[in-house]
Amino acid sequence: MKTIRGIGASPGIAIGPAYRFQRVDLHVDTHSVHDVDAEFVRFFQALELAEGQLRLVHEKARREAGAEQAAIFEAQLEMLRDPELLGETQAAIRDQRLNAEAAWWNTVERFAAILEEMESEYFRARAADIRDVGRRVLRILKGITEEPVQLTEPVVILAQDLSPSDTVGLDKSLVLGFCTAGGGETSHTAILARSLGLPAVVAAGPEVLQIPSGTHVIVDGVDGLLIVEPDEQAKVAFVQRREALTRLREQAFAHCKEPAVTVDGHRVEVVANIGNVQGAFTAVEHGAEGVGLLRTEFLYLERSTLPNEEEQYQAYRAILEVFGQQPVVLRTLDIGGDKELAYMELPKEQNPFLGVRGIRLCLAHPELFYPQIRAALRAGVGYNLKLMFPMIATLDEVRAAKRIVEACREELRREGKPVADNIEVGIMVEVPSAAVMAEHFAREVDFFSIGTNDLTQYTLAADRANAQLSDLISAFSPAVLILIDQVIQAAHRHGKWVGLCGELAGEPLGIPILLGLGLDEFSMNPSAIPLAKQIIRSLSMTQCQELAREVLSLESAQAVKERVRERLPFLRLS
Repeated sequence: MKTIRGIGASPGIAIGPAYRFQRVDLHVDTHSVHDVDAEFVRFFQALELAEGQLRLVHEKARREAGAEQAAIFEAQLEMLRDPELLGETQAAIRDQRLNAEAAWWNTVERFAAILEEMESEYFRARAADIRDVGRRVLRILKGITEEPVQLTEPVVILAQDLSPSDTVGLDKSLVLGFCTAGGGETSHTAILARSLGLPAVVAAGPEVLQIPSGTHVIVDGVDGLLIVEPDEQAKVAFVQRREALTRLREQAFAHCKEPAVTVDGHRVEVVANIGNVQGAFTAVEHGAEGVGLLRTEFLYLERSTLPNEEEQYQAYRAILEVFGQQPVVLRTLDIGGDKELAYMELPKEQNPFLGVRGIRLCLAHPELFYPQIRAALRAGVGYNLKLMFPMIATLDEVRAAKRIVEACREELRREGKPVADNIEVGIMVEVPSAAVMAEHFAREVDFFSIGTNDLTQYTLAADRANAQLSDLISAFSPAVLILIDQVIQAAHRHGKWVGLCGELAGEPLGIPILLGLGLDEFSMNPSAIPLAKQIIRSLSMTQCQELAREVLSLESAQAVKERVRERLPFLRLS
């Protein structure tokens, strides 16, 4: 028996034979061409065929996985039309007289390498998307037809990583779980696994690729483990854990529309992190009581022009209509530095995560900020919309953003347009300075929402996308928990509420700690909501408060997790 450690990207237990996924080798020959015009014809015919294939794949993905997953292929269609990608390829064919295969693949690799060098895990993961598009065109140019994987029994998929095209061709009814050598928590494999509710471990290293198909394996998506050729004792233990988890989840989903109330009568809100209209419907289906984080970047990314006010108004209004009078917290544009917009020439930064992003970018570019605020104020009429500013580090930033909200409200009134009055305004607490100064910020805003993903990496000075630092990057670190406690206490002293929209909110071991610290709102991936509610209903505030006091005095994240498991052993199931 051998245990390989990676990152748990989607919780659950998968047990069964391994299937080692390998792509067709697409070796690229480089040679000079005599007839440049004929090479252009070949290239554009390949692009046309690729576009037709992608439209069919998009429709298949929409039917099988939903609009949110299918949107990946809409983005790939945009990549096929990208003027820089096409222009550089054509220049190589024309000026260097390169064959289309070499010209295209060299360009794809250069663009993918640029994405991989970015600080943002999101954009590093998009390098896989551009290579996926690149391979599709390359196969057509080489005359290779790649047959879909024919699975004959339920298996655990092992791979370097899986592209969108790889996964859409899999028979999902025969996939037990995933384990990849590479990837991260925002890789396509991780996103797909979470959307399908399948266990997944990513960033497990090259050892994964040495495991032969047919080898019996266990994927533990909770602790991030791949167990190879488990002994009988391990098999029995994991089968029992899987069965218990299945029963727990079925029971949780059956009661997901019920409120989250502890055994001693304390109620908290459980809401969703979403990024589009489809996500809103999914959230409601899973029992969300509103939205704690509406990521508005979906309107700005993977397009060639800035969305106008009316586009934004219609998108926000559509999401608000899904939730009626339930609260929806709209985070203003969180982009910049590490997230590039094709239609804005933002200067390169040596350290984009510490650069001009979030509220800093919006305040520096009113042409981005004003239309979004106006659209939100219009969309919020008759609904329970709240505004939240990201990446806040100073009080001056909050005050400047609030002045813009008021200026937009006055503009709309002068124009005779309906405008939402009394919208609550809050901030993301993801920069340590905001946590340390929470007492002062609480006088300026109506609520806080703690973003533990960024707060953790900034507090521990470690990139959360770096697999080598996976043991260090943990929101269970006492340093992070102490900051969370300070924020909640400061807010409550001023009569303000606090939500948390990082991964910790949906983490079973984190829920009792956050309850004990007094968190008012838990915001998470929709699929995590039923189980989170079920866990809350099984706890008492008294025991959670005692546990929270204990863990704040511990010395490490591992010690915190062990203490929670010791005090609440039933959470090992989740």
